[in-house]
Amino acid sequence: MARRPHHPGGDTAVDRLARQVAQELGGAPGFSRRSFLRASGFGALVLGSGGLLAACGTEGTQQSADSCTSEDLSDSEKKLIFSNWPLYMDEKGKRYPTLEDFQSETGIDVTYNTDVNGNNEFFAKVRNQLGACEPIDRDLMVLTDWMAARMVGLGWLQELDTDAMPNVSANLVESLRSPDWDPDRKHSVPWQSGLTGIAYNSKFTGKVSSFEELLTRGDLKGKVSLLNEMGDTMSFLLTMTGADPSDFSDDEWGAALERMEEAVASGQIRQFTGNDYTRPLNNGDVLACEAWSGDIIALQYDNPDIEFVVPEEGMVLWSDNMLVPNKAAHKANAEKLMDYYYEPEVAARLAAWVNYICPVQGAEEAMAEVDDSLVGNPLIFPTEEDLAGTFTFMSTDTKTREGFEKDFNRVIGA
Repeated sequence: MARRPHHPGGDTAVDRLARQVAQELGGAPGFSRRSFLRASGFGALVLGSGGLLAACGTEGTQQSADSCTSEDLSDSEKKLIFSNWPLYMDEKGKRYPTLEDFQSETGIDVTYNTDVNGNNEFFAKVRNQLGACEPIDRDLMVLTDWMAARMVGLGWLQELDTDAMPNVSANLVESLRSPDWDPDRKHSVPWQSGLTGIAYNSKFTGKVSSFEELLTRGDLKGKVSLLNEMGDTMSFLLTMTGADPSDFSDDEWGAALERMEEAVASGQIRQFTGNDYTRPLNNGDVLACEAWSGDIIALQYDNPDIEFVVPEEGMVLWSDNMLVPNKAAHKANAEKLMDYYYEPEVAARLAAWVNYICPVQGAEEAMAEVDDSLVGNPLIFPTEEDLAGTFTFMSTDTKTREGFEKDFNRVIGA
């Protein structure tokens, strides 16, 4: 979808959504805030938001730097293949301005693909090749914390040359520097972070204030979609049944899963989706859905009937990360691109378009020159107080996560 430019001074989609979030964040009743208190603000971002396996739950084949070596051809081949999520790069018509500037500055030709629709779906595309130490025809990919952790554990990622990325070393926000799954950021660089809540189409239905309503209101039956991201969706089901998504028991998991089974069996849920929930929400095939904040801002530019809600249960907080897979032949070129997007001015230009949480220190100051109406916007530069009403899915060992993922996929029919 082409996106309209932001107009400073007007009441834009960004402004409307920012007001909604600012008014509702931090005041959501009925959930524990232990995850936020333990993680000290932005530290909660690094815990991830889901299970670690593809839909079928099949284990991948372990690799290592010794068993799977890669040759870097960056010196002789000035090119790069980059896989990202839809609506996750600044656009002008069919152009990507910051990406074009990178190509002009470096001489590196970037093939940019928006073929990451969901973490599990993408994992299914590439697991056979990566497990066999074969190339996947990508030099850089963007995946959420929990899936990035999965690939680190499997040895499917190349180690990055941090010395080649001085902007990343200097400007990565402190709270994202040492996730438990990649404590020295040897394999990952954050792209953006974001929030998961509820969206609805006000042309066809009234406000949906909670996940409880989403899963029970008769007027929404068969017109609801949820995300196929296990951690996002089950975090809400856990809060609905009185559990803390960051610290729950087997019995609490069972109760949340049973509640999900009831919703599926009732016919309330039309489908489970990745990023492709936006089209049915826009045209009214789906009236309300679980949604990512930045996607909804993008929709609102063309359809002001789309509304975003901070659910009464709270919101899920997550990060997506840039990763270089084994056998990628242009690692140094990828590192140059990662470092480029950690220039504060470039990060500000990107953030002004995607409207997700920016991981680059100095970008808020640079935003004053890009669009001063976005300085202090809680959707892009939230404070610790703003994030107090958020939660993340519990960090566990691989075997436990495999069980969660299998349970979830059985219930949703994946």
